[in-house]
Amino acid sequence: QVQLVESGGGSVQAGGSLRLSCAISGYRSSTYCMAWFRQGPRKEREGVAGIVNDGTTDYAESVKGRFTVSKDNAKNTLYLQMNSLKPEDTATYYCGVDRYRGYACLSPWLAYSYWGQGTQVTVSS
Repeated sequence: QVQLVESGGGSVQAGGSLRLSCAISGYRSSTYCMAWFRQGPRKEREGVAGIVNDGTTDYAESVKGRFTVSKDNAKNTLYLQMNSLKPEDTATYYCGVDRYRGYACLSPWLAYSYWGQGTQVTVSS
């Protein structure tokens, strides 16, 4: 059984930083995309940052230069370091994992099979 558990969310002021973690268990494939998504109030879910098993990353334009996705293979954990946070980053953040299919992890046509329960990030101005 695949399980993803996010942590690290919270409330910060604009300009602050947070690091989200996603502990992944039970996923056995050696080729994968791991990614962070978010859904803000009255918004559709959007991809934020993704990483392939070989370390290739991709980011949404809105977070480039501010967010960094990484993974610790020994700990089976995905991270999202978020700096220079803005009020528009307020959202519930979810991590997802699935088999790598040869496309960038944030490609909009990809459907992830496994998801975490989400962690709330609130940025105040």
